[in-house]
Order: sequence, then structure tokens, then C-alpha cells
Amino acid sequence: EAQLAESGGGSVQPGGSLRLSCVASGFNFEDFAIAWFRQAPGRGPEAVSSISSVDGSTSYAASVKGRFTISRDNARRTVYLQMNSLKPEDTAVYHCAATSWGLWNRPTEHKYWGPGTQVTVSS
Repeated sequence: EAQLAESGGGSVQPGGSLRLSCVASGFNFEDFAIAWFRQAPGRGPEAVSSISSVDGSTSYAASVKGRFTISRDNARRTVYLQMNSLKPEDTAVYHCAATSWGLWNRPTEHKYWGPGTQVTVSS
């Protein structure tokens, strides 16, 4: 059974940092691009970042570019999201998701999803 499991969320003050991890199992990880989406209460999922399976190329939403960094370790079947200079508007549940064919910022084109990890940025 294909699974994604996020960890690393928590509560931080504005300007703080967190590193999220997404561990994959049950599918051929190296064939899938992995994206991070976030969802705040009352809002739809927002694409945050993605890393490709082919060459490790990355994509970022304008709202996080320069503050967040995505990376992957295929040997560990893990994708990381380093989040720096966090802002209150970054507060959301963060999900990782996998796609072998879809566009990085389209939630409906991702086949596998993790349950999410809560990130809260507040003073």
C-alpha cells in the first residue's frame, strides 16, 4: 500500500524555522515528483513547492520563494521542506503528495497524499 507520512510540524514565532519531512513507502519513489501543499482553515489546498523525479528541478509558489527550500533523498525515500523566516500567513496543515505525470501545482493530479502536519506561526 502506497503511503506518505509527514513530520516536523509545530508552533513557532514569526521569523522562526521548521523542517518538514515526508517519508514514502509502498511505491516506486524515484518515479514520482513530490510536492508540498498547504491548507488553511476554510481555504482550498495551495501548492507550496515541488521537486521532480527526473533531475531534481524545483518549483516554488511566489509566496514562499526565497524562504523555503525543497530537497529529496532517494536513498531514504524522503523529501524535505526547509522553511525559514516563517510568517503568520504560513499557518496551515502541510501535506506532501506524489505524482508521476501531473503538473506540480495541481492537487487533483497527485495520486498519493499524506495526512498532513500542522504548522502554526504565531507570537
